[in-house]
Amino acid sequence: MAAASGAKLDAALTDLGWRDMLDEMPEVAVPLVFRLLGETGTHAPVLNDVVLRAAGAAPGDTLPLPFAGGCWVIWERGEAAGSAIDEALPIRRVPHGDSLPRAAVDAGRRALGWWLAGAGRAMLALARRHALDRVQFGRHISSFQAVRHRLAETLVAIEGAEATLHVAANSDDPDSLATLLAKAAAGQAALTAARHCQQVLGGIGFTAEHALHHHVKRSLTLDGLLGSTRELTRDAGKTLLDRGFAPRLAEL
Repeated sequence: MAAASGAKLDAALTDLGWRDMLDEMPEVAVPLVFRLLGETGTHAPVLNDVVLRAAGAAPGDTLPLPFAGGCWVIWERGEAAGSAIDEALPIRRVPHGDSLPRAAVDAGRRALGWWLAGAGRAMLALARRHALDRVQFGRHISSFQAVRHRLAETLVAIEGAEATLHVAANSDDPDSLATLLAKAAAGQAALTAARHCQQVLGGIGFTAEHALHHHVKRSLTLDGLLGSTRELTRDAGKTLLDRGFAPRLAEL
């Protein structure tokens, strides 16, 4: 997947049977494809397919998607880039869009959650490799407790987000609270990874030549789609206040 991106990767996934997999076994196809997109730093407009399928429409087209702050965007299937956050993504703003069915929003949020988790793992891999290679004061920095704590906290956040995504995929909660929390957890995990891995990488992580900033920008864009971490956390709080109790979303 790392050899191509954008329209080329979209065409390659279609040839490999992505849309058939999405129809026949979405519980396997979505985590697999979207986590790999995050881990490899590539992109393809396949979020459209997930949302369209859940809305009862045929995949292969595009549709307006809500973005953080009340905006609407379209993820084009071509190569033209238009995102102010991530110049590599063919995303452009549109004046407005139609309200999406809840099932479509939920499916899209779970897919984005896996993409964010993959991006978090990519950042963690970069920081871990740097920690193993970098020597200071005659020691590899991977032996420093502060570095180990940052890497461990990142891994825990990612693993926790993936666990919530598994729960959300099997939840029948009428308010979609599990999916809402899963997307928020994945967004928070990616932001945690960005913060901690930047600290582990130090100055090299700020350079344009290093890959970290690509993953950070990608995570910010993905977090904003279909509700940001901050917006979803606020929505979850409102849902709990309206209910008057916290439901059991998973059996531990």
